[in-house]
Parts: sequence; structure tokens; C-alpha cells
Amino acid sequence: MKNTLQLFSFFFIVFFFNTKAQTGISVSPPRLYFESAAGVSNTEKVTVTNVSAKNSLDLAVSLGDWEYDVKGENQMHPANSLPTSCTGWITIKKEDTYFSLAPGERRDIEITITSPTAAKDNLSAHTALLYVSQMNPVDDVDSKGANIKVSIRSGIKIFHKKPEATKKKLEITDLKFDTAKKTLNLSFENQAEIWVDGKVNADILNAGNGKKTTLNPIVFYTMPGNKRQMEIALPTTLEKGKYTASVLVDYGDAENLELGELNFSYE
Repeated sequence: MKNTLQLFSFFFIVFFFNTKAQTGISVSPPRLYFESAAGVSNTEKVTVTNVSAKNSLDLAVSLGDWEYDVKGENQMHPANSLPTSCTGWITIKKEDTYFSLAPGERRDIEITITSPTAAKDNLSAHTALLYVSQMNPVDDVDSKGANIKVSIRSGIKIFHKKPEATKKKLEITDLKFDTAKKTLNLSFENQAEIWVDGKVNADILNAGNGKKTTLNPIVFYTMPGNKRQMEIALPTTLEKGKYTASVLVDYGDAENLELGELNFSYE
């Protein structure tokens, strides 16, 4: 007799077990950006689609908080528990907080943010998290033939900023070579009042033969005050020798690129 398992999927992705899976939701866009002055309301739409082939889904909408850790991973928290939270500013129509979707059916949900007339803090950027959760787990079968219960939970990040907050600023604070892990260890900090996203590009130059190796870019996301630690892996085929690493943090401002250089020996 096959065992029955109950599995759940959380946060920011629609989870598919395998090609046989018949349950899933699509929530778009994955991020909502709001900009408004004190006391002003803004409304955006989120589209929720039941991509299941045969199952109707009962869905509930709720709010929470989130933040990045030092590695850039998402950390979830209860609503209105972080200093940066704007969950208390968000309103959703009552009929959009719990609803059902037939297979292939979609629904638009209106999300309204009204920034407070009297600011609760001096922050220029705030965040929240919108959850869309399946309330009726359905039967399915995994790739090994085991019976499972599938329940989906997807999340949308919400960002809000003041109109006057526009300046972006990142600063590299450290760049080292880890001889044990064979990685470049980069540390940088978001010194702006708003979120700053971008990518890290790195080149390494062999001082002996002049050969340059360009590494794959790494995308990053930061919020104000975030301190980030990033490991940049070097190619396993890299020759032994002395190198100069050039690491560029590009966050969309051509006049304020952050560049760090490091000389190291690869043994």
C-alpha cells in the first residue's frame, strides 16, 4: 500500500511536483511598486490564475512582512512586525480575501496602499508581503508514485517609497580571496534611502600570461541599510598563478559604479 504524504510549497514560486501534477497557481506580477506622498492612495492589480487542469482551488489572501538576510535570502515575519512594514497601510476588498477559482479561471485583485498622513518613522522605503494560499489541499501523485496532498502558497513582494527618495548608493566594504573555498568574498552595503538592485560582474586577469576570465554576473537585491556578503565562485579549470580580480557592482547608475580590485595567488 502506498504511503500518503502531505507536502506544501511556500514563498514566491508556484510549485510543480512533476509533469503529472495537476495543481498550481500563477500570481503576477511577482513584485508591486508603489510611490506616494503622505496621505495619498495608490492602487495596483494582481492577477491570480488557477493553472490546474482539473481542480478548483479555494484561495485566501493575507499579508506578512519580509526582509533580506546578509546573503540576500528572504526572511519571513508576521505582518506589522518589522520597522519597515507597510502592511497596516494596505487595504484589500473583502470579496478578494477569500475566493474560489475553477480550472483555468483567473481573478484580478486590487491592492491599495494609503501612506499615513503623519509619518510613523523617518524611513523613505517600506515593504510588505502578499500571500495567496490554497486552502483545500488536493490529491496527487509524485514522480515515485506515492500519494501526496498538494497545497500551494505564493507570495508577492510589495515596495513603497516616498516620491522625493531617488538617490541610489552602494559601497564595497571588503573584497577577499578564500583559499579554502576558492571564492572571491565580496561585502557591500546599501547606503541609500531606497531599494537598490543590480548585478555583480567580475573579471580575473592572470598576471603571468595576460589571460582574462570573465565570470557570470550575479544578480542582487538590497533594501536600505542592508549589508551583503557574496561568494563569487572561480572556475574549477583555473590555472595556478597570480591574479588580479576586478569586481564591478553595477546598480544602474553609470556615474556611480562601485569597483573593487584584489591581487591574489591561486594555488
